[in-house]
Amino acid sequence: MKHSIRLVAIAAFICSVGAAAQSVVTIDLASAGKPIPENFAGLSFETSSMLPGTDGRYAYFTPGNQKLIQLFHTLGVRSLRIGGNTSDRPSVAVPKTADIDQLFGFARKADASVIYTLRLRDSTASSVQQTAKYVMDRYASQIDCLVVGNEPNVYEHTYPRYAADLKAFYPAVLAVAPKARFCGPSTTPGAGAWVNGYIKDFGTMPQLYQVTQHAYPGGNSRRATDPAAARAAMLSPAFEKSYQHLYDAFVPNAIAAGVKYRIEETNSFYNGGAKDVSNTFASSLWALSYLYWWLDHDAQGVNFHTGDQVAAGEVQTPCWYATFWNTPTGLDVHPIAYALAAFHLASAGRLAHVDVSPAPAGVEVFATASPAHEIYVTLINKNFGAQTQPVKLRIALPSGYFSAETMELDAPGGNVAATTGIRLGGAPIQSDGSWAGSWSRTRGGKRSATVVLPAASAVVVRLGTSGK
Repeated sequence: MKHSIRLVAIAAFICSVGAAAQSVVTIDLASAGKPIPENFAGLSFETSSMLPGTDGRYAYFTPGNQKLIQLFHTLGVRSLRIGGNTSDRPSVAVPKTADIDQLFGFARKADASVIYTLRLRDSTASSVQQTAKYVMDRYASQIDCLVVGNEPNVYEHTYPRYAADLKAFYPAVLAVAPKARFCGPSTTPGAGAWVNGYIKDFGTMPQLYQVTQHAYPGGNSRRATDPAAARAAMLSPAFEKSYQHLYDAFVPNAIAAGVKYRIEETNSFYNGGAKDVSNTFASSLWALSYLYWWLDHDAQGVNFHTGDQVAAGEVQTPCWYATFWNTPTGLDVHPIAYALAAFHLASAGRLAHVDVSPAPAGVEVFATASPAHEIYVTLINKNFGAQTQPVKLRIALPSGYFSAETMELDAPGGNVAATTGIRLGGAPIQSDGSWAGSWSRTRGGKRSATVVLPAASAVVVRLGTSGK
């Protein structure tokens, strides 16, 4: 089944927009593969986000932060990664036990497992033992894995030096926390040799949970000086070449070694994202497609980096790719959050193969079969512009399915530059993290459902066994 859905999407760009023939979507339930990990969708935060402010208050992670807990539930975020450059920045304090307690109290209420980064830069194996022991003694059931160092290729410079450090740090951690599991190497996207070296040296270690890697397919946000061109690039097939390049660099070796992998820190452009690009509706459509791309390529999950500010090297920078910002009145929910919410609607169960004929240009189609015997079909139209016509698709209902409902993800006027006014199921995600979108019945005959997919939009279709 692998890559079959993406072949449909790639072929789609051969056809012309607005072709007269109505496209038919056929779902092959027999092809449904491995279960989708429950914690596939995740967020990634700087370690500094764990620390209290000058007023002694925590901006994010406390068990009483009901708004953020609700947002995690609304978006289906089940993985919380703590790391980023501030995890290894000497000028940033290492979180204390009180900070750790607040984090895990939040994670418990949010139903999220944690990937926790221990300091490597200017650190020693003995200096991380206390943190590792405290975390594992109290919160082992909530921990996916511990990571030693964030993007170590930036400051360790050579892989042999890094490997030597891990061969000291890992035993030191296990000496005080024998149930610890590790992830790594958490390097920048271009460090394929480091990942493969890590797989070779540590891939057979019983305590290795997953290989983790970072990805920013748009590259440096400071080079995205033309927002319109950057938005168009984000929605183009060329953008996917970066995903494929990263995949080719290490995933085949991981699979051959029997090691699972996760994209633990990612977003559109690094250095905090690009203003008027990463914070627009284009990022909603991109991120929804991006989640399915990695799901179809055997990843165990994707964690979008976020925060009010993020670390770009040794400095803090505004976070334009944020999932949300904190404000005095609540959460300012950004466009990329709607991709996570739409993915959450359809991501329980197994990924199934779909065929689209004829394949309309710029349209991607994904299908999942849920344990509740519902089928979800996600349709993404990356075409945009005033002259772009809607695409009509007819979904053939598999045997035993008789009803169809839709939930549309859209922006005002199909404007990919929109930063506000975005809706899922006709409703926004509120500042308290809640959402009240609704399903709509579709048109069609007894054995099919017809969906009209506007330009610059996505639609989730739910097929059910009732309504015969």
